[in-house]
Amino acid sequence: MDSDQANEQTRGTGRRALLGAAVLGAGGAVLGLSGTARAAEARTAGHGGGGLKSLPVPTIIGHRGASGYRPEHTFGSYELALDLGADVVEAGDLVPTKDGHLVCRHEPEIGGTTDVASHPEFADRRTTKVLDGVPTTGWFTEDFTLAELKTLRAVERIPANRPHNTLYNGRWEIPTFEEVLRWQDEQTRKRGKQVWIYPETKHPTYFRKLGLGLEERVAKLLRKYGKDGRNSPVILQSFEPTSIERLNRLVDNPLVVLLSSANSRPYDFVEANDPRTVADLVTPKGLREIAGYAQGIGPTLDLIIPKKADGTLAEPTTLVSDAHKVGLILHPYTVRNENPFLPAEYRKGTAADAYGDVFGAFKTYLATGIDGVFTDNADTGLLARADFLKD
Repeated sequence: MDSDQANEQTRGTGRRALLGAAVLGAGGAVLGLSGTARAAEARTAGHGGGGLKSLPVPTIIGHRGASGYRPEHTFGSYELALDLGADVVEAGDLVPTKDGHLVCRHEPEIGGTTDVASHPEFADRRTTKVLDGVPTTGWFTEDFTLAELKTLRAVERIPANRPHNTLYNGRWEIPTFEEVLRWQDEQTRKRGKQVWIYPETKHPTYFRKLGLGLEERVAKLLRKYGKDGRNSPVILQSFEPTSIERLNRLVDNPLVVLLSSANSRPYDFVEANDPRTVADLVTPKGLREIAGYAQGIGPTLDLIIPKKADGTLAEPTTLVSDAHKVGLILHPYTVRNENPFLPAEYRKGTAADAYGDVFGAFKTYLATGIDGVFTDNADTGLLARADFLKD
């Protein structure tokens, strides 16, 4: 073990010891605190408390809500994530409507996440567009007014992996970001504890070229609801570094740069003829640059621990220690319970909808010293964190 690894291991051990109390406060529902104790903790935390530092570590982030159990980016999914104990809810992936409203969908193409295909009145809206260089066919939010989108209902995006979620198809509409901000306040009052959200600007370069800039719309709504401060319980994220840089000039919220596979290029880099790849961004030099305008990174788990050719995990990279050295937190994505999404050694059988040994996977990833993780199954993540903190 080299000195960096030794230092990181010491840092992780110290973090686990120091943050036990924070986890007991934030995860009281799981660890058995009384309702009175949880309410007292919430009053102490205040409206956002100490910003990112008020969150338990490792932070369990409900990916698109509780998308392992409900159609993603619906209030049903978001509320279930809170019920299961998620520290933060990723509500939501933000894309615009034709009339300039921000709504929560994983992608602007909504054929796979709504019942739009069953609406004959919108049949002529089906089209093919080039989205970040990729020809994509379907229905796009920017071709619908908000009133039109509100006539649609959400459906399960990956029914082969989550057939049970199809039970809830058609139950929930598409939420707007403004509705999410109001919901956040309502849930904070209802639960007696600050609710955190983690919205993402989706394809900002694509939408800016259409005259539908995302960052200004996000900033305007955050200011309207008094959630644009350094300690506000809203973390903003994007796969495009320039979107985060733009947000850094508009608001004081915690900011996170998302990072895809090492050989990929952020699309804003492609448009600007910037030759750098994600591999360049995760070097010490690249991380120092990111630390100049963001508080964290959201790398794919493969940047933390790469996979071998057979799908099993290789040795961890130095990304965790390198990011921590420049003051960045790491919230990698995404741990899911189902076999196809797990490293090969943690799969059980071959069924596409069967759960594997996700606790084993969580243990391996948390041991790297990451500060949190996105998961579709917040309840599983909380149990895994409890196991980790006991070790």
